[in-house]
Amino acid sequence: MNFKSFLPLILCITLFTACNSEKKKSSVNDTIDSSKNITLVADSFKNIVDGKQTDLYVLKNANNAEAKFTNYGGRLISLLIPNAKGQLVDVVVGFNSISAYQKSTEPYFGATIGRYGNRIAKSKFNLEGRTYSLFTNNGINTLHGGKKGFQYVVWNAKQPNQQTIEFTYLSKDMEEGFPGNLKVKVTYTLTDNNELKMDYEARTDKTTVVNLTNHAFFNLNGEGSGTILNHDLQIYAETYLPVDSTLIPTGKIEKVIGSPFDFTKLTAIGTRINDKNEQLSYGKGYDHNYILTKTKGLNMIHAATVKGDKSGIVMDIYTQEPGLQFYSGNFMQSKNTLKTGVKDDFRTAFCLETQHFPDSPNQLTFPTTQVKQGELYKTSSIYKFSN
Repeated sequence: MNFKSFLPLILCITLFTACNSEKKKSSVNDTIDSSKNITLVADSFKNIVDGKQTDLYVLKNANNAEAKFTNYGGRLISLLIPNAKGQLVDVVVGFNSISAYQKSTEPYFGATIGRYGNRIAKSKFNLEGRTYSLFTNNGINTLHGGKKGFQYVVWNAKQPNQQTIEFTYLSKDMEEGFPGNLKVKVTYTLTDNNELKMDYEARTDKTTVVNLTNHAFFNLNGEGSGTILNHDLQIYAETYLPVDSTLIPTGKIEKVIGSPFDFTKLTAIGTRINDKNEQLSYGKGYDHNYILTKTKGLNMIHAATVKGDKSGIVMDIYTQEPGLQFYSGNFMQSKNTLKTGVKDDFRTAFCLETQHFPDSPNQLTFPTTQVKQGELYKTSSIYKFSN
């Protein structure tokens, strides 16, 4: 036999060797999202920000579900949930590196939000006879903690087991204008019941205001799967807070029945989103706080149910908070490239943030967000997934 007859065999051996060599180059800490076969490289999350080390953390449960976090902003990066066929679907929108989060025009993707989630009117509030001025970063208001809210800080991280990550942070007195040294601890747990449990704690040495939440952007059909307008949504609330043109609550409470804000029954998100309605025009869609209906005797409120129209994945939200902010992705502008390589297109993700009401420090009829010296701020929320 001559050389030409061996050529196909030589090519096969060469290709096999190259593939094996490429596999060996991958870090053992790399994780793969099987829904899109996207690799999240651990080294892409190792960086130094403000003199502190950032990293990638992976939680796994008995059902092969996975949650991935970084301590830059205490962020949920990815959440792999099995659909009815057992295939893993990444239901959280995010990026594939620290640098991508730093460059994003939307700073809140997956972040732990504080000191004060949502808006504070005209960037100020009165507390114990003193006026506190905050950084104005949302029109004339303060949004999600100000210029450098918790989404921009590097949290201390501790992973006691493969299903739990603990983030801690000391927010110093007058950071972003808020009084008191605030010690914050947020624990995320991925349970074997496919629940992502969020436990928040905080203590202060001076009376302050606190409203912590997580700002995950969800698409239950999977990141990059398109619009969320066909997701079915039910919010267990009979009333919501109308807002002014700057998205600050007016102080009024209105019933949802007979309005585009009625999600008392499972309804596609897009059913009434384009109705001619002043409130929808202010938020360019839904960006409103719902007042949750509390059931007597239960520790947790059933806040909402959402179902992905393509995946069949169901997300149920339970919380100890009095409110739920529903945001329908109205300000997503295709300016950022997500971890699947697609853009963050208009309304391709939604947020359901468990929290106290917006502008509570200025509206005395709302549930208080004040925390005094020696008091323990403590609250929990659960995002449970099924199919």
